[in-house]
Amino acid sequence: MKFQKSLVSKSSTLVSIALLAVSSAASAAGAHDGGHGDSPIGKPGVASKVSRTIHVEMANGMRFKPSEIQVRKGETIRFVLKNTDRVKHEFSLGTEKELLEHYEVMKKFPDMEHDEPNKISLAPGKRGEIIWQFTKANEVNFACLHPGHFDAGMKGQVIVAAK
Repeated sequence: MKFQKSLVSKSSTLVSIALLAVSSAASAAGAHDGGHGDSPIGKPGVASKVSRTIHVEMANGMRFKPSEIQVRKGETIRFVLKNTDRVKHEFSLGTEKELLEHYEVMKKFPDMEHDEPNKISLAPGKRGEIIWQFTKANEVNFACLHPGHFDAGMKGQVIVAAK
């Protein structure tokens, strides 16, 4: 009987984790009302259509350099990210609401790996890139959602101006 309860408990936990992961991935990937095409933050970009490259450093002191970026509506940006800190960081584009929701999930699952076009995690000293098209004039947030990093101020904004 003890074994059955333990097995049921482990199964329930695994099902809960799987459902949370699926719902988090769907939310983070913008699978709401038509996916990234309708997203207020834009959509995954195409490398051949990159307008320009912007270098972003994930730096000591829980900061992005720069923390404010200016782009124009319609631009496709190649973000080249480098983690110059001694700890792992991530760069995650999203609305403030999406980032805060995902941050709560990251607090529960700090070792979560991402496979979405608007997120990248980098170990110390590593480089990576995200290609993103900004389709609407507004403000798009970015942040490191590793536990404690967001609270320490590791966040920024992309200001998307009308053409």
